[in-house]
Amino acid sequence: MRQPEKILKKIALCIERGKADAASLYPPDLAGEDGADELVRRALEAEVAPEGILARALAPAMERVGRRFRDGELFLPDILMSARAMTAALERLKPHFQSGRVRHKGRIVMGTVTGDIHDIGKKIVCLFLQGAGWEVVDLGVDVPEATFLEAVAEHLPRAVGLSALLTTTMARMEGLTRALKDRHPEVLVLVGGAPVTQEFAARIGADGTSPDPQGAVSLLDTKLSGA
Repeated sequence: MRQPEKILKKIALCIERGKADAASLYPPDLAGEDGADELVRRALEAEVAPEGILARALAPAMERVGRRFRDGELFLPDILMSARAMTAALERLKPHFQSGRVRHKGRIVMGTVTGDIHDIGKKIVCLFLQGAGWEVVDLGVDVPEATFLEAVAEHLPRAVGLSALLTTTMARMEGLTRALKDRHPEVLVLVGGAPVTQEFAARIGADGTSPDPQGAVSLLDTKLSGA
C-alpha cells in the first residue's frame, strides 16, 4: 500500500476511535501515537488533495461511526470523542476550504429554535455534514425566526436544519417552517431532535427528518442529488 493510502486509513481510524491528536490519551491503546490533527497535516505534506482527504478518509469514517451509532454499537460518549477528532481534522483542512480550492456540495444553515439551548446533537450533525462535504453555517442556539430568515437571505443555502430537544420548543418549528417555505420555497427544510418524528415533520410541511446524524447526511444527498 502506498504511503498516502496508509495515512488516509490511519486518519479514518482516528476519526472512528476518537483520537484527536498526539497529546490525546484516548483511546488508551493509541496513546502517544499521532492523531487526526497530525495525520491530516502529513497527508497534505504528502500532496494528498484536501478533497481527497475529505472524500477518502473523513466522510467514510463518519459514515461508519453513524451506522454503528444507529445500530447501537456506539454510544453518545463515543460519538463525542469521534466528533472531537473530526473537529481537529477539519481545522487542518479549513484554510483550503476558505481559499475556495475545495468545492462543497452546497451550504446548509443550522440552528436550534427559539427557547431551546440544547446544542450537542446539532453540533454532531454539523460535523457529519462538514465531513460529507457540506459548508455549514451554524447559527447556534435559541435562534429567533427572523435570524433564520436573514441567514437564508444572506447565505443562500440549499437547505436549513432546525433543531429542538424539548416538546415545547419543537412546536415552534411549524411556524418557522411555514415562513421559510413561503419566502424561500426552493430551500429544503429538515427538522431534528429527540422528540421529532417523521409524522411531525410531514405535518408541519418540513422536507424530512432523521433519528441519527448519518441519516441526515443521506437524506440531504437523496433529496438534493441532481438538484
